[in-house]
Amino acid sequence: MLEPSPPANEDPGWFADDPTDPSAAAVAVTPIPGEGATWAQLAQADDAVAAYAHDHWLDGVRPLDALTAGFQATRDSLHQVAFFVLAPARYAATGKLGLRYTHRGFGTPFYRREPGQDEQVRVEGGLLVHQVGETARVTDLTTLSAAASFLDLEYQEEWFDSFHDPLDPIGPTAPLEVDPAAAEVLGGWFGFATHVLERVRRAEAEDISRVQLWPEHFDAAIEAGSSQAGQRASYGASPGDASHPEPYLFVTPWDTVDESDPFWNAPGFVGAILGHAELVEANDPYSTAIDFYLTGLNVLTR
Repeated sequence: MLEPSPPANEDPGWFADDPTDPSAAAVAVTPIPGEGATWAQLAQADDAVAAYAHDHWLDGVRPLDALTAGFQATRDSLHQVAFFVLAPARYAATGKLGLRYTHRGFGTPFYRREPGQDEQVRVEGGLLVHQVGETARVTDLTTLSAAASFLDLEYQEEWFDSFHDPLDPIGPTAPLEVDPAAAEVLGGWFGFATHVLERVRRAEAEDISRVQLWPEHFDAAIEAGSSQAGQRASYGASPGDASHPEPYLFVTPWDTVDESDPFWNAPGFVGAILGHAELVEANDPYSTAIDFYLTGLNVLTR
């Protein structure tokens, strides 16, 4: 679960595909206690497994990284790459556009354009990676046009006409600012967030969706709760934006709520946020993040 990306599948929708069905395996390996063998349990018996789980944000103990000086510029450039390069690559091949956390970054799930050839496009450590089968090509990120050309795509600013709020483009030839250290921090944020959101998916709530990294918003999120009862909300993790420069977790209700409740503390929109700095300072950022999301579920259902 979480990483590596599950094999390509033909499920409908635009979402980042779920991991393979645990019932098809002898033992399910998961970060979620009670769902099978946890990565933490496996790590106790094998140092190599422990290192892998830690590196891929699977063990639930890896600390969050401090933000670097180049984080905001790198985040904004990689948002452009996510929206104008990675999502269109998957959409052109499958009609799906959802992204996901991948090792040291983010990317598409594996998908297939040809039978038997699993394919993935991802940003790893600030580099653009195109993998087909066991073969991976790598290039620096310089401009959106160059990135699209590397993937044999034509750069397009209006590649999908149904986004409610598409990202404003910087243009095909504007230089991308990608600092490798900042890109690693960004990948770590998505790894941490995906771990937490996968665990929240086990909560007692109606109609919980898959974890998806939305290319237009550049956040990892799930949706949960009854729409009919006015309890549905988005639960996610943003790497920051123009109004909130640092990464933050959020709960955004879909319907009207009692804004006098102190839980709804977000400046600029109706919702709740928990900032990166608070998580870094927490004794257990994973439990702190999960408790934040579960509080949101409880506030909306009480």
